Amino acid sequence: MKFVQLKKAVEVLRQYLSAKTRFLTSAPPSSLNQPISEKGKPKWQPQLIAYRLLGEKSSSILPLFRDLDAGLRKSGMRVSFKPYVSLALLTSIIVTLTTIFVIPLILHLTLQIAIFSSLLFGIGGCLFGWALTIIAFYIYPKIRADSMKRSLDDTMAFSTSYLAILASAGVHPERMFRSLSNIPQRLAVIDESRLIVRDVDLFGADIITALESASKRTSSGRFKELLEGFIATIRSGGNLASYLMQRSRQNIKLKRIALRKFSDTLGVLSEFYVTLLIAGPLIFVVMLAVMAMLGGAELGVLNPNLLLMLLTYIGIPVGSVIFIIILDALSPR
Repeated sequence: MKFVQLKKAVEVLRQYLSAKTRFLTSAPPSSLNQPISEKGKPKWQPQLIAYRLLGEKSSSILPLFRDLDAGLRKSGMRVSFKPYVSLALLTSIIVTLTTIFVIPLILHLTLQIAIFSSLLFGIGGCLFGWALTIIAFYIYPKIRADSMKRSLDDTMAFSTSYLAILASAGVHPERMFRSLSNIPQRLAVIDESRLIVRDVDLFGADIITALESASKRTSSGRFKELLEGFIATIRSGGNLASYLMQRSRQNIKLKRIALRKFSDTLGVLSEFYVTLLIAGPLIFVVMLAVMAMLGGAELGVLNPNLLLMLLTYIGIPVGSVIFIIILDALSPR
């Protein structure tokens, strides 16, 4: 009897190790494994160091960052709540101490400003740096979550069509997401499918529980609706292929509407680009050059030559970078 139980335990362990090995070889190592150095130890990670230094001391202020926990889960960042808050606090402390010493030194040694005034500027700069650092750490997960939302929404037509084809062929739901996770592309929906397969293989969850977890952590409302409808169809015994085909037609129609809207927006942006970054600078360059030749250089600090240099080396490059960022944020993936 003991031999039979031992044999069963060995068989269960073998199945678990084979499933874990199969999943780890199919999933991207960057999303599942910790980076390992040549000595076999994990590489330097600032959030771990910050947690060791400030983890216990930051417990009292964690309720102030309670909205950050949901944002971290939806952003897909491989860091937990407490280490991230500890890293934010440690970074803000470093920025504060750096600015409160560097700013007075620069102002006093280079601009010959009085020590008291330099210290006042240093205090104001350190407070501004501290606030800016906390705000940056607070909004970064939301920016990541919004980026993942847009990526998921842009690939919904592809993913629903792919799942509809597999469902029409009679493929089991678990194998559908496993097949989707094995596609060698860097798409947000494929990363979500790999997390679903991870929950099934490593954590021992069934496919419905894994899909429920994925629907709770996703930042895309459309992907959440797809998973919830997927779960409801499985539980009710409905036609999964018909449901996915309907969702696929709907997502293709929404994709066409989004592309049509983007083409109209691109036309408006092109008009703004020509006006603000091509015609506008040319008019200002000619105007400032004429002012400089007519003796307009006696305007004090803001003379035409300085304005021309600011427009050429700062205004036009910064405006182009801002335009590229706006275009990247609005363009479909």
